[in-house]
Amino acid sequence: MKRSTFLILSIAGLCSAVLHAAAWSVNNFLMTGPKAYLTYSSSVAAGAHSGMEECKFQFGWERWNCPESALQLSTHNRLRSATRETSFVHAISSAGVMYTLTRNCSMGDFESCGCDDSRNGRVGGRGWVWGGCSDNVEFGERISKLFVDALETGHDTRALINLHNNEVGRLAVRNTMNRACKCHGVSGSCSIQTCWLQLAEFREIGNYLKIKYDQAHKLEMDKRRMRAGNSADSRGATAETFHHVHPTELVFLEDSPDYCTRNASLGHHGTEGRECLQTGKNLSQWEKRSCRRLCTECGLRVEERRTEVVASCNCKFHWCCTVRCEQCQQLVAKHFCARRDTAAAAPNHIKRRNKGHKR
Repeated sequence: MKRSTFLILSIAGLCSAVLHAAAWSVNNFLMTGPKAYLTYSSSVAAGAHSGMEECKFQFGWERWNCPESALQLSTHNRLRSATRETSFVHAISSAGVMYTLTRNCSMGDFESCGCDDSRNGRVGGRGWVWGGCSDNVEFGERISKLFVDALETGHDTRALINLHNNEVGRLAVRNTMNRACKCHGVSGSCSIQTCWLQLAEFREIGNYLKIKYDQAHKLEMDKRRMRAGNSADSRGATAETFHHVHPTELVFLEDSPDYCTRNASLGHHGTEGRECLQTGKNLSQWEKRSCRRLCTECGLRVEERRTEVVASCNCKFHWCCTVRCEQCQQLVAKHFCARRDTAAAAPNHIKRRNKGHKR
């Protein structure tokens, strides 16, 4: 018993050292899985890490930018928040674990798992049949549940919300899968096709869940019945509420705090000092407005700083077949949110407060 516990802790420590950016989440995931599934622990760790990296990408230019404390706040009992942001964290981390397990299974990394060929030979539609090597999402879903869902040991509303959002993440992996096909027939006539299902790029799953985040539904609970804890009355109120929630819809319970300002106890760093975008090639409208969203509307000013960077320049193609470049120093203008003078900040602060919270 002690030897098995030591092995779990050793693997958790190793993975958290390698993936130090997600150390706080890796330990949580690894300590929940049954000892028989230790062989999948590195994939679980990598999946949790990829989920949080995607979260940082999706929220890179927003007030809440998925700080490293995000998953810790959603799984530690003393700080169990249930905001819109928490719902995304649960979904994307759950999706990341399932995605990595599924991919590694299909690649033959596990002795006990391989491609899903359960439908091979069946007619899938007009002109095509199931065949090939479909990604085994059934396996990925089953193992990911053992690790991720085991974090929720309670039966209160917050635990049920977290479990629901975990499932939204797993459904996102399924719903974004693509059908790939190979043609058969005389001289490539493609009279019949063999098709299989494969995972989408994880970025597509992140984009999918970001839309779900924007459309997330706030649950209106009967607070009197909720105060009954795990009683039958409380469970009844929760069941009634979830009866009307769609399985693919993210849900949350609490309004988001003001992410403009720093709150050390909640792990929010505020937007002061954050970089924002004003000019640049191929920027979306959302990125172009980041300085207004992060700085101006938070009562801060936009400060331009010029920094010297070294970049490749004067690149020439040489036969055959190399490209040689020089290294040039360039001045690059970057923009950051900086504090205003106290007198100038007051009107903006009032304006922001009256406008209401934005993420």
